[in-house]
Amino acid sequence: MIEAMGATISAGVRAGSASESVEVRSIRKKYGDFVAVDDLSFRIEPGKIYGLLGPNGAGKTSTLRMILGILEPDSGQISIFGEPLGQAHKDVFGYLPEERGLYRKMKVLEHLAFLGQLKGLTAKDAGARAQDWCERFELTAWTGKKVEELSKGMQQKVQFIAAVLHDPRLIIMDEPFAGLDPANALVLKDAFIDLARKGKTVLLSTHRMDSAEKLCHSICLMNHGRAVVEGDLNQIKANYGRSNVQLRYEGDESFLHEARLVESFNNYGNFVEVRLAPRADAQELLRLALSKARINRFELMAPSLEEIFLDATGKPNA
Repeated sequence: MIEAMGATISAGVRAGSASESVEVRSIRKKYGDFVAVDDLSFRIEPGKIYGLLGPNGAGKTSTLRMILGILEPDSGQISIFGEPLGQAHKDVFGYLPEERGLYRKMKVLEHLAFLGQLKGLTAKDAGARAQDWCERFELTAWTGKKVEELSKGMQQKVQFIAAVLHDPRLIIMDEPFAGLDPANALVLKDAFIDLARKGKTVLLSTHRMDSAEKLCHSICLMNHGRAVVEGDLNQIKANYGRSNVQLRYEGDESFLHEARLVESFNNYGNFVEVRLAPRADAQELLRLALSKARINRFELMAPSLEEIFLDATGKPNA
C-alpha cells in the first residue's frame, strides 16, 4: 500500500500560530459567466504539506491567487493564521507561480539578493541566505551567471529559492515540479519535507497526483471549481479500503477481463492496476491469474489518488 511520504513529519508549529495556517470558507469566483471556483472550503494545519489537486482548469490557480490576495473572492472568506486575509499578510507568504517571473539578464546571486531585500532582508542577510540555498541546490557554479544562461530546471530551482529566501511561514507552490527532471524533483521534494519539519506550511498545487500522493498529509481534489474529495490523505485512502491489486505478469491476460472479479483495470505497460469488482475475492483472482499467466507480483493495496479522483468524478477508468 502506498503511503504519504510526509506522514511522519512533525508539526513543529511556532509559538503563537493559530490552529489553522489557512482556512478557506465557501469561496466563489466567477469570470463573466464562467464559475472558476464554486463554494470551496478547506483548512490547512501549520507544519503540514497540503495538496490542491485536479486537472488543468479545475480552479486551482484561481484559488491560490485568492489566498494570496491577488484576486478577491466574489463571496466567502479566507483566514491566514486565524486572521482575515489582508495586506499585513503579504510577507508571511512565499509564492512560486506557475508562470515564472525571473529577470533573465540579472546574475543569479544578485537577483536572489535583490528579491530578498524586497521582502525586508538586509543586503548582507539576503546574500548569505541566497548563497546557502544555492549550495544546497548545487547552483554554486552558476551564481555569477545570468538567469538566461541556466537550464529550465536550474531556473526553476532559483525561483524556488526566491520564494523561500525570506523565511515565510506559508509557502504556496503552483506546479513546482513542472520542467524538472527526476533528480531535481527529488531535491525539491526533500526541501518541502525539511520546511514542514521546521513548522512551515506548504500548499502545493499540481495536476500530478502521483507526486502529491507521496508528499502530502492532506489534499483537496478539485474538479470544475468544486472539491470532490477533501481531508487527511491516509483517512481518504483507508475509507476506500484495499480494493485494488497491483500486479506484474507474463502471458495470457484473459483473467483481466473476468467481469465477476475485475471491475476495471489500468495497464501501465510494466504493471497493471486492477480495481476489484464489489465483493470479489482477491485470492480467487490470484488463482485465476496463475492458471493463465506467470505472476511476478501480486499486491493488494488502496487505490491511487488518480483512481480516487476518477471514482469521485464518475469518469471512466480503462
